Amino acid sequence: MNKFSGQVPDSFGKLKELSSLYLDENSLSGDIPESLGLCVSLVCLNLAGNSLSGRIPESLGSLRLLNSLNLSGNRLTGLIPVALSTLKLSLLDLSNNELSGSVPESLISGRFVGNSGLCSSKISKHLSTLEICYITAAVLVLFLLFCYGIYKVKKDRSNRTAQKKNDCLVSSFRLLNLNEMEVIDEIKPENLIGRGGHGDVYKVTLRNGETLAVKHILGTDTCNREFEAEVATLSNVKHINVVKLFCSITSEDSKLLVYEFMTNGSLWEQLHERRGDQKIGWRVRQAIALGAAKGLEYLHHGLDQPVIHRDVKSSNILLDEEWRPRIADFGLAKIIQPDSVQRDVSSSIVEGTLGYIAPEYAYTTKVNEKSDVYSFGVVLMELVTGKKPMEVEFGENRDIVSWVLSRSKEMEKEKMMELIDPVIEYEYKEDALKVLTIALLCTGKSPQVRPFMKSVVRMLETTGTSYDKSNGEASHGVSDSVEITE
Repeated sequence: MNKFSGQVPDSFGKLKELSSLYLDENSLSGDIPESLGLCVSLVCLNLAGNSLSGRIPESLGSLRLLNSLNLSGNRLTGLIPVALSTLKLSLLDLSNNELSGSVPESLISGRFVGNSGLCSSKISKHLSTLEICYITAAVLVLFLLFCYGIYKVKKDRSNRTAQKKNDCLVSSFRLLNLNEMEVIDEIKPENLIGRGGHGDVYKVTLRNGETLAVKHILGTDTCNREFEAEVATLSNVKHINVVKLFCSITSEDSKLLVYEFMTNGSLWEQLHERRGDQKIGWRVRQAIALGAAKGLEYLHHGLDQPVIHRDVKSSNILLDEEWRPRIADFGLAKIIQPDSVQRDVSSSIVEGTLGYIAPEYAYTTKVNEKSDVYSFGVVLMELVTGKKPMEVEFGENRDIVSWVLSRSKEMEKEKMMELIDPVIEYEYKEDALKVLTIALLCTGKSPQVRPFMKSVVRMLETTGTSYDKSNGEASHGVSDSVEITE
């Protein structure tokens, strides 16, 4: 975090190759310059948590590559530019400002809380006398029909429930005693715990007390492909470090995936959304690294049909109540056929998440499991440094890999220690440095020089003495523990 103050420089508009601009949590003020609309290569723009005022520039709507726009926590006023609705944003956060007017319909999935002057549409509040008469008559008719309606509803309820249940197709992959209607009935706003590009995730608690995570896949062709990919991948996968898919529930208008619920959320949340002493210590981080590596090793080498995940990142590594990691979200996964001579898969577009994508995507449409290895190396760097894959301090057009690589070439061992997250206890910094070395091997520029996940697991198993190999335990703080299961 920096302590920048003053205005956002108008000269930023001259940076035609600028891809990411993170100036969040500073003390910047004044207007957002229109010239930012000239940064044609901009993918991520984060100005959250400042004191910026004025209107949102219309020129931002011309940034065709913009994928993430976060202007939350400022003092912005006026209308939301309609031009933003032409962008393909995976993240739009305009919350906690002073915006007014209506929200463009195509942006309704963004975050707008804390703007008291906003509304999703403007509805006239003036009714004609004739309209009032119609409404009064309708109310009277409804009242007369009310008693009959109650009777009819009660009579038909059991029939509708039975019909709806018959219309659902349940495919079970693990033993779980549940009623699909009980799950479907809990898909409601108050149970929403996460949003994604292809669906929402709900926390569902059954009557027997068991808690599940249910992913509701949206009804588009792309989302249907994601649904099929997850089912095809996870239906035959059984490993302690891969998330458990209990069943899928499909109907004419709905597709649900029912998973185990992970109490401690994602690794991203634990590393980047916790502060100070709330962050996990090194022994837990090391156990998470090893467990996640074993999950990927199983996907690559432990199945008759190997699986390439293609979106390995810290937010797709979930943590249970004992801090054991699970590889999750297989919407982009590809299964390699066992009779295939080559283990490459083709992709017409770049798949994955900015900061984790392997460099070979820039020059080939064929990728293999070494692309997952690269992404996992980025996760290891997050675990050791506590940094996000993309940070302002790395410099323009640089990510955590180039930052660590450049610092490792410039520094002596003592200086290298400065890369390690200050939260990590001093006695474990040597071990953390060894894991950082493994991360550098995993993120080699050429796929051929990267190790296979089998080798990564072996290397992680031999780094330091920070966990007891005899019983596989690692402590979180003083009393919590993590069990590493083979």
